[in-house]
Amino acid sequence: MPIVSRRGLLAGTAAAGALAAAPGTAQAAATTVASGSKDRIGPGDARFQDLVQRGTNRRFVAKPEYARVVRSAEDAVDAVQEAVRTRKRIAVRGGGHCFEDFVDHSDVEVLIDLSQYDEVTFDERHNAFSIGAGATLETVYKALFYGWGVTVPGGGCLGVGVGGHFSGGGYGPLSRKYGSVVDHLYGVEVVVVDARGRARSVVATRDNRYSDLWWAHTGGGGGNFGVITRYLLRTPGVRGSDPAKLLPKAPARLLSNVLAYDWKTVTKAGFTRTLRNFFDFYEQHNAPDSPYATLYSPLILTHVSAGGFLLSTQLDADVPDADKLMKAFLAAMTEGVDPKPQLIDQGVGPFLQRTIQRSIAETTDPNRSKYKAGYLRKGYTDAQLDTIYTHLSDPSYSATEASVLLIPYGGKVNTVPPTATANVQRDVVAKMVTAVSWNDPAEDDKHLTWLRKLYQDLYRETGGVPVPNEINAGSYINYPDVDLADPKYNTSGVPWHDLYYGENYPRLRQVKKAWDPGNIFRHQLSIEPAE
Repeated sequence: MPIVSRRGLLAGTAAAGALAAAPGTAQAAATTVASGSKDRIGPGDARFQDLVQRGTNRRFVAKPEYARVVRSAEDAVDAVQEAVRTRKRIAVRGGGHCFEDFVDHSDVEVLIDLSQYDEVTFDERHNAFSIGAGATLETVYKALFYGWGVTVPGGGCLGVGVGGHFSGGGYGPLSRKYGSVVDHLYGVEVVVVDARGRARSVVATRDNRYSDLWWAHTGGGGGNFGVITRYLLRTPGVRGSDPAKLLPKAPARLLSNVLAYDWKTVTKAGFTRTLRNFFDFYEQHNAPDSPYATLYSPLILTHVSAGGFLLSTQLDADVPDADKLMKAFLAAMTEGVDPKPQLIDQGVGPFLQRTIQRSIAETTDPNRSKYKAGYLRKGYTDAQLDTIYTHLSDPSYSATEASVLLIPYGGKVNTVPPTATANVQRDVVAKMVTAVSWNDPAEDDKHLTWLRKLYQDLYRETGGVPVPNEINAGSYINYPDVDLADPKYNTSGVPWHDLYYGENYPRLRQVKKAWDPGNIFRHQLSIEPAE
């Protein structure tokens, strides 16, 4: 069976038989020694290689002239101003989990690193939680839960940085109950550059005069408008100043288990029935007030060469009839499937402890990878399920870290109007991520070809991409895929930005023009300023 690892949940994994509970050319520069936060860390500095190799996709490694580590908004203003003054191309790194080369691009000359700006506090001035953009989800979850007993519906990979995760519309195991992270975003502190090239820090909130900039960060993605230095979180409509009442209460306990499927005994009929059961269940239980609102069960479909695949499930143990609900779900998932998968009952555990145990573990040895994704308004057709089976069971291809991941979504997320935030997909039931990871650069073409063919075949009726229709709802900007902007792979005639942003793209372009008129902050899928 697959191991649930950092690569595992989003990329599938290996080990059969095991189961774990501004254009320019970068040039070399000598280190300029400065004091404090103004250090320009160049190739001659011992810190340089660690900073430039923090990204988790080894297909891309930055070669900037220097890096700056910022610890405050003031640091970020200084770093941005210096780069703009010297006409250097800027990239910003928080957690380092960007799937494409938006940070690690050959044109990047200045790398601004936010990893040390990670404080989680309560900001009495704004009556909201303040989270430094360099914080990881683990830091945030622990600080919020231990400090106030609250949480946010963020992701299950605890090493991910909030900088890009939040701004792209972050989601996770509690999103069907509490919505997207951006549904709790009250404000954002961001360093912007005006038409005169002047850098400054702005705090934009949902109810101040900079609310357009706030709105753009509720799903517009990172690297578009400026350097995000801090987030302010408070659930809309809450009253009072007690921090313990301003964000969702965390569950006290989680009930969890795993269904493990052995590829040696899985038939095509059993495979497709399992996927149909998954989609049917979540289509029938997608209301925000469903007793299954806290149910989260990603279906991790790894390639046959991995030995097996699994369904990893959790439920708030204190919802009424939790045991009964779990048993009914497992029965629905295994109905008509023969032979039945192995049930591994993990019992009940404390919320944070179980969350960490079930987290996608980080790796100190990142590999090469590629990701492609899509939103689903309903389950795939029988032909699409057949496509998934064909590619995952292909004996001519071997990759233990090749997968298709189906993730429950919707619920409370779908109660927010699509234009209320930049996160436009508000009528969905699930997300799909297909991915592959490998180590040898000589195998790049082999794995990229397999993944692209799977995706192209899956969406063959809509030009090789998830064009919005009865089933599809576009894709998720936090799983960026530059292929969507390439006519070689996107033959639909629908531009990439419509797949990610839909009807919200024109407004995002207006915000871009207003707040980044010089297009200082850009990458391969960045928002274009309005003309």
